[in-house]
Amino acid sequence: MGDAELSRSEKNQLAVASATLGPWRTAAGAGALVGAAALGVNVVTGHWGADVLAGPAGLGLFVLFLVGTLGGKLRRDTGDRRIHRWAAEHPWRSALPASAAFWLLNTAAMTFLGGTELFEAIFSSLAPAGLLLVIAGVVGSVKRSRRRG
Repeated sequence: MGDAELSRSEKNQLAVASATLGPWRTAAGAGALVGAAALGVNVVTGHWGADVLAGPAGLGLFVLFLVGTLGGKLRRDTGDRRIHRWAAEHPWRSALPASAAFWLLNTAAMTFLGGTELFEAIFSSLAPAGLLLVIAGVVGSVKRSRRRG
């Protein structure tokens, strides 16, 4: 099925489906490990503040989505081949759901765990969400160009 034959809704559904291809259990373990280590560093160094939980939670979330998204782009052993093929052909669009999910969850963590104002949290979460999108998009683009060449 050609890309021109798909509606916008179908493209969005494919993007979300491609996000499920990653090794999310491994990603959750990596995110929890990094978040716990960051919290441990905060506790040991005595950095007690309003964001004692928000910073490590945000870092853990970033690692979770980074490992899950990149794992889905690099893995070929699971999931529907058609979804893999679509994600490989659209590396930036397939990275958007994970980046958006990270942005929302990091905003919530900053707001509820760190006491940050909502609008400040929304804008502060844009940079790491954008970084996640760029990393996943570049990795997917490089993989696509290597496959073609």
